[in-house]
Amino acid sequence: MARFNRRQFLVGSSVLGALGLAGGSVITWEEVHRHAATAPLAPDAGILVLVTMYGGNDGVNTVIPYADNAYHDARPELSYQPQEVLHLDGQLGLNPAMKGFADLWGSHNLAIVRGVGYPHPDHSHFRSMDIWQTATPDRPVNTGWIGRWLDAAGDDPVRAVNIGPVLPQLAIGEKHTAAALDPATAPLSPELSAELAALAATDPRDSPAQAFVCAGYHAEQAVAQTFSSIGAKPAGPGGNPLAAQLALVGQCIKAGVPTQVYSVSLGGFDTHADERRTQQQLLARLDQAVSAFLTDMAGHPRGRDVVLMAYSEFGRRVAANASQGTDHGTAGPVFVAGARVKGGFYGDEPSLTDLDNGDLKTTVDFRDIYSELLHRVVATDPGPAVGTARHDLGFIS
Repeated sequence: MARFNRRQFLVGSSVLGALGLAGGSVITWEEVHRHAATAPLAPDAGILVLVTMYGGNDGVNTVIPYADNAYHDARPELSYQPQEVLHLDGQLGLNPAMKGFADLWGSHNLAIVRGVGYPHPDHSHFRSMDIWQTATPDRPVNTGWIGRWLDAAGDDPVRAVNIGPVLPQLAIGEKHTAAALDPATAPLSPELSAELAALAATDPRDSPAQAFVCAGYHAEQAVAQTFSSIGAKPAGPGGNPLAAQLALVGQCIKAGVPTQVYSVSLGGFDTHADERRTQQQLLARLDQAVSAFLTDMAGHPRGRDVVLMAYSEFGRRVAANASQGTDHGTAGPVFVAGARVKGGFYGDEPSLTDLDNGDLKTTVDFRDIYSELLHRVVATDPGPAVGTARHDLGFIS
């Protein structure tokens, strides 16, 4: 006999937690794969990997205007000398920690979109990240740009996957959410899974709320079948959490999991003090993880389909502060990498002297990047997710 009744199932907090947010699903590393064998991703379908750098990465010390005297004047002890940077051209270079990105640039598989931001910038981490993840700068909304794509694309519960137990705002739609793949979470026992499956059976007497929860559990079951037997949990080299996340994404792609959008993240970029050391360590982790992932994908037939975007919620102010760090700013660079990427610079380089109260002026609206990724990688109409008044920048072949 069941240990709890249908009503207890529908309202029990532990079960609702297992179901995930708003009908989404929390899935475990041990649950990865079976659905890939029955409904693999269509040949040539694009795969988008989103890397969020939480904290506000200093774009000026990432893509470095080493030949501009204004750069050295604004940060006399924080700036990099020309011989220290990885030169991209006669004006700009990459942070010395980004040797793998420099190799991607040399192979013409790295696009650097400069001066990316949004209208009427906000220096709050929370509001700015909310804007980037909802793609709605003019007002707060409850849905993310990938979530709205999920709403428009249908109810496949593994169409998008976040690596980690907490869904970012970008992954939440009104009707659907991405799945959350958390390798650290233990799967439900077979006995409890069987009980919950029975309790989640469709009943015509269910209220809309009860039917919604049951639909959420059915989605969880589909996700569990998809991610049932990928193998051992990958470890990131040197304790690099982003490398571990991307290694997991790589295994999912190789297994044929029918996911088109993956979300991963790296935190710690709020560098108000001792920035050079801290940021260089973080950029080394980013570089190591992304380079290893794209190298691995290059040796797989699906590698041609993979495009990775890395972004942060805002850049930093041009001038250094008194603690050899930088404070919250506005525009910054966005990186787009992969075999289908047409390498080079996109967008105008913001002036270091024509500033908006000490901040860089935005030259590219971030929604144009999203629009092109949805249009040319995910192969969908970007309108429902980011609006119709957008245009491609041309970085995807």
